[in-house]
Amino acid sequence: MARFKKTLSNWLNARHIFIIQNEEDFSEKATYKFTYAKVVLLGFITFLIVLTIGIYLVNTVMAQWFDPRYAEQETRKDLVQMSISLDSLAQELEDRDRFITSFKKIMRGDVSTDEITAEQPVRQLSASDTEDLERSDSIFKAEFEKGSDFLLTGDIENDELRQLYFFSPISGTISEPFDPKGEHFGVDIVSKKDEPVKCIADGTVIMAGWTQAEGNVIAVQHRDNLISIYKHNATLIKAVGDFVTSGDIVAIIGNTGELTSGPHLHFELWYNGSAVNPIEFISF
Repeated sequence: MARFKKTLSNWLNARHIFIIQNEEDFSEKATYKFTYAKVVLLGFITFLIVLTIGIYLVNTVMAQWFDPRYAEQETRKDLVQMSISLDSLAQELEDRDRFITSFKKIMRGDVSTDEITAEQPVRQLSASDTEDLERSDSIFKAEFEKGSDFLLTGDIENDELRQLYFFSPISGTISEPFDPKGEHFGVDIVSKKDEPVKCIADGTVIMAGWTQAEGNVIAVQHRDNLISIYKHNATLIKAVGDFVTSGDIVAIIGNTGELTSGPHLHFELWYNGSAVNPIEFISF
């Protein structure tokens, strides 16, 4: 056994020369000195590198071909993502339905103080907070009874609106301007008979129906808390939930409702809950 080990050691450590010669004149082109021990070590290192690369590829790039569990794992991931997306979509639809319902109540004037406060977070009030609330409530009631435009007295930041481009809903002549003190929260535009009414920007229809005072009314929710409202239409083209783009026809000009004396479009623009003058942002 010792003799075998000695013979193997001598064989591994024996020095050899590998010479490359020219076939025609036998001149030396290259010379390499080596031992079988170095050759075995180099081969083992190469084997480890190839094995590592192979395992990495099998577990990553080529997993779909070699791993029988790959398809099942990917399916589970897709199911989890779909479940998350469905939950998110359901929440968005619920929020939108709640918003549409609230907006319709606001338009009809059916919103009560109890309904508004019920949606707000509840916290314990101190004595000073109670006094401030009572004082504010008294001011609110006084302003409301006077019929003033207390909702519109604050400075409204319209810089963002001025940076946007709005499509003109209709071409015509303004017969009655924006007058919030007179409770005219939009502009009246007189135009040709059966003229189409177009949406000013991309958005979603949140109201489309009949009211006794305004006739056929359609409202569109745009981004950045912007809402456009089109009243007294002869016909409504879009329905609640429809997505509309800038320039899409949403209605036909008309003379419906009690608060009208002739064919025209009453157009309102609401930003962050306050009415703004449409002529400051749109050319009719």
